Amino acid sequence: MAASLLRILALIRKEFIVVLKDPRSRMLILIPPILQSIIFGYAASFDLNSVPYAVLDGDRSAASAALVARLDGSGIFRRQASLERVADIAEWIDSRRALIVLRIDRDFERRLRAGEPAAVQAIADGRNSNTAGTALGYLAVVVNEFNAQWRADHGAAGPPVRVVVRAWYNPNLESRWNMIPSLLGTLTMLGTLMLTAMSVAREREQGTLDQLLVTPFRPFEIMAGKAVPNMAIGIAQASSILLIGQFWFHIPFEGSFAVLYAGLGLFLLAAVGMGLFVSSIAMTMQQAMLYAFVLMMPFSLLSGLATPVSSMPGSFQTAMVANPLRYAIDIARRVYLEDAGFARLAPDFVPLAIIGVLTLAGAAWFFRRRLN
Repeated sequence: MAASLLRILALIRKEFIVVLKDPRSRMLILIPPILQSIIFGYAASFDLNSVPYAVLDGDRSAASAALVARLDGSGIFRRQASLERVADIAEWIDSRRALIVLRIDRDFERRLRAGEPAAVQAIADGRNSNTAGTALGYLAVVVNEFNAQWRADHGAAGPPVRVVVRAWYNPNLESRWNMIPSLLGTLTMLGTLMLTAMSVAREREQGTLDQLLVTPFRPFEIMAGKAVPNMAIGIAQASSILLIGQFWFHIPFEGSFAVLYAGLGLFLLAAVGMGLFVSSIAMTMQQAMLYAFVLMMPFSLLSGLATPVSSMPGSFQTAMVANPLRYAIDIARRVYLEDAGFARLAPDFVPLAIIGVLTLAGAAWFFRRRLN
């Protein structure tokens, strides 16, 4: 056991030396995470096609029913529940079952008929600021339509309904509060997948793989020696993005570093497993880079970074169960902005652990088969 550990440590040292001596690898490690974090933090924006919402109707009048019916008939808002208590609002927002909760006070219709402005509170999930901002914009359009219809039917002079907005976890709906935590997973996976995919392919292309195979190293030791340095580099990249978020963009970190890095560790385990699998089937570094990009593009586009996973077709949602980046982005956002703990993130941690074990086992099996 001790001899095996020493061999793995020697291979890890060798991998670090190879990566850090290669100018292309150094550029891939250092420059892209910093530049892309700043670019995405300033420039990214999203669209929205479906808004799950819940309503707390304290008035239960014809006017409040008409407003809710107009939301339901908009084609965008999807009512998930009609709440009974104010305490239920937090549960629906925290669990992400509702992007917006609409709260209508008891005197809603009375104030409308008296010609007074009637306030409706919209509580939005600000963890995804772009999505929340877009949804609130759609809500404003529906309320304006309701106002126009009410004025036409009752001859009111001013806007009858006034929306009071409150965003949880991101009070000012700043897009970078959503984007920077998401980049902890996205940019880390890009760098880790590329470096890992090129590791074995580099050995094969440079002719050093045969030399490695005649050493006392066993296949699993070679895989471990390839995996650990790339996971360490991935952690370093994620840490640099985390520092940019806190000290450059001043995004407050609400959660636990232990929970965040535990999630990142499982995520990098899965990313390294996929990279080693790609590396074991690629004959050249160019092939490894191409295969890595083929994996990275759909993983990024369908991870929830650009659009909510719930807005995608059902077939895509099913296929993305095997996407580790989907879970990493959810962990990063929820730990960073809402202080989610291990218990609440179990639906993300368990799939990541399964994906990591399966990808590493598959990569080891394929690598061993190629050697034979």
